[in-house]
Amino acid sequence: MVKCFPECKEKEIEHLIKKYKARNKELDKKISDLSQQLQGCQKNVMSSGRTEFSHSPIIYMVTPTHTHSEQKANLVRLSHTLLHVKNIHWIVVEDSVSKTVLVSKFLQNSGVKNTHLAALTPHEIKMKYNDPTWLKPKGVLQRNAALQWIRENVKPNRDGGVVYFADDDNTYSLEIFQEMRNTKKVTVWPVGLVGGLRYEKPVVKDGKVTGWFTYWKPNRPFPMDMAGFAVNVNLFFKFPDARFSNEVPRGFLESTILEQLNVKMEDLEPRAENCSKVLVWHTRTEKTKLKNEQLMIKQHGQGSDTNIEV
Repeated sequence: MVKCFPECKEKEIEHLIKKYKARNKELDKKISDLSQQLQGCQKNVMSSGRTEFSHSPIIYMVTPTHTHSEQKANLVRLSHTLLHVKNIHWIVVEDSVSKTVLVSKFLQNSGVKNTHLAALTPHEIKMKYNDPTWLKPKGVLQRNAALQWIRENVKPNRDGGVVYFADDDNTYSLEIFQEMRNTKKVTVWPVGLVGGLRYEKPVVKDGKVTGWFTYWKPNRPFPMDMAGFAVNVNLFFKFPDARFSNEVPRGFLESTILEQLNVKMEDLEPRAENCSKVLVWHTRTEKTKLKNEQLMIKQHGQGSDTNIEV
């Protein structure tokens, strides 16, 4: 056995250090190469995403809203859905003489591209707090204000797009926005929890709408909920006088606007797997009972701090 002297061990250690440094240099080069490849892939993905985004038709989503205790909660919930939807322009129209601070601040911080408008409903046709929801047409002047903005600001031949009328307390699957994205004229689909039924829907046969599954006034021209259709934006330019009206009978808002756009049954484009899937629900936010506010004032001299935004 050869005895190894200290100088022998020192040379062996130096050799190992050189080998280690060479290996580290090789690994550093591999890491650098992989990092460059990763950056290239990220650029390709971002470029692809921008291309898809730019060629994806815009959805102009019109949402009427009014001042009430649950307003901000409704808008927050809806905005969190819209944050996941590409190429959407949210047109929020307040039933007010002017835009309120609450909604203005909310929209500024929502992260969703939006336009904020105001259109006041006259007192004589405005619903009272305790009126049943079906008593009078709602959101009429607000939707018309949004249509006016679209006609004044959208270039249909350049921008294209789809118009969807979406109440702030409904529930929307992300899928429904993809279903309406490429609307040629008018797309339709089922709506859940509406009309006293589990759902209402167009009846589809061989890819065409042939009738309606609904109980209430089934003989209406288009017996469906506002959340159950989307319209190609070009139709609102082709028929510039088409608008909603407070003068229509109960339940005829949808039918009236579609008739003004000269839509026929054969024009309807069924979506959601030939109207076999529910992707939007006509949910309603319960009115909050705030009777204890008055009791707090009576017993303690003050209620909630009105400076705290709810």
